[in-house]
Amino acid sequence: MGRRKNGQGLIRQRKDGRWEGRCVVGYDEKNLPITKNVLAKTKREVEEKLKVLKETIQKPVVKTAADMPFGEYIDYWYRNFCELSIAATTRLKYENDIYKHIIPGIGKLPLAALKKSDLEKFYAEQMKSGNLDRNGVGDKKLSGAVIRSMHTRIKCALDQALKEGLVNRNEAVGCKLLPKKNKEIEVLSHEEIARLLIQAKEEGFYELILLGLATGMRRGELLGLKWDDINFTTGELSIRREYTTLGSDYIISTPKTKSSVRSVHLPQSVLNILEEYRKTVSSEWVFPSPLDPTHPRSPTHPRSPTSCRSRLSDMLERVECNHIPFHGLRHIFSTMALENGLDIKTLSAVLGHSSAETTISVYSHVTGEMERNAAKKMDDAFGTPKPADSPVCDDNHEDGQTPEQEPKPAEFTAKKSKKRKPGTGCISKISKNTWQGKYTPRGKDGKREQHIVYAKSEEECERKLGEMIEKLKSNKITIA
Repeated sequence: MGRRKNGQGLIRQRKDGRWEGRCVVGYDEKNLPITKNVLAKTKREVEEKLKVLKETIQKPVVKTAADMPFGEYIDYWYRNFCELSIAATTRLKYENDIYKHIIPGIGKLPLAALKKSDLEKFYAEQMKSGNLDRNGVGDKKLSGAVIRSMHTRIKCALDQALKEGLVNRNEAVGCKLLPKKNKEIEVLSHEEIARLLIQAKEEGFYELILLGLATGMRRGELLGLKWDDINFTTGELSIRREYTTLGSDYIISTPKTKSSVRSVHLPQSVLNILEEYRKTVSSEWVFPSPLDPTHPRSPTHPRSPTSCRSRLSDMLERVECNHIPFHGLRHIFSTMALENGLDIKTLSAVLGHSSAETTISVYSHVTGEMERNAAKKMDDAFGTPKPADSPVCDDNHEDGQTPEQEPKPAEFTAKKSKKRKPGTGCISKISKNTWQGKYTPRGKDGKREQHIVYAKSEEECERKLGEMIEKLKSNKITIA
């Protein structure tokens, strides 16, 4: 079975600007969901329509029994105890585990007859060739992380079966799994961060990358920001929504947990940069799509999460840094915060983690290093005294110590990208000694207005084009 459609209460904004709500109203003879959609101009209106629709739906009475197939039971568990309480993106993961792997693999086994050996055999098979292609044929092995994810679903379902008295014990408890590998989180050095920011400024990504580094916000949270979420007087930034992918669609939703809805305080330097940046943005979104206004995902929508990931990868390659995912910006922030003395509890709240234990587990390598440094400082303070004849001073330092000189950041010039920043026009060589600069914004009437400059060199053309664009914007003749 392929991926099931999302369950009751899924709300998304369509490309045409309207809001759509989808609700599961039943299941057909093949156990595939039957859905009903509602449309409205606003999110609130859709929520009200969905509420009315849900009240008219009578949930089918499912009779559970010890001898029922495990596949039917885990479907019952998911639909009644999980589906409505988890975020849409999380539902995709649950449904992929359950309907793509668990049910086809062990779904026919009777619930009460399911043994630990059956589960361990199933996990071993999935590890070997559990990754199914479009035809449902296993061709690649699944990772240990995916196996542990499936194991969690099975264990939770059997916990519920135990509560209902359908099984005598949870056979998933004590299953042998591959140990979880603690990945060393790669971060960038201070010099690499400086180079990345220089390159990001060149490519029109400076504010997005800077805000990620300064707050540790998730990619979806950054893209879901509106200008109304930033209080430039108090410096408070409210995180209320996220912009993420759901299959092939993009959706705007609330963060997946209550702790993810939070506020962070921005440094004054970042606030100043955002204030200047705001003057260049004609959208309610802080990071709008740079696509043409006639495109389905125009500036009325945020940047694509996928494009942000690929652009960061390209920039890291240009500045010759180790590749890190976009989530790596969050790790850089967290590592620097811990190294500069921020306590775990506060950092956990800033990151939107559900508990400090989560933060500790993710950043144990950082906290471990901090503990070692603290121990060394204590040893230096209270340990073995230095010999009396140790030097007290030298020609350069009063305390006799020669501090290590931090390497100076290498001078770096941003590399020109093939893609120009939005709102900077374009240039081309039209003859042996002539360059043309072109800027074609939309006017106040919505129509394109072409402005052209000419020059004898590429450098002169860039300068003239920039001056023309600044003049047009300052005179408010056009809309960039």
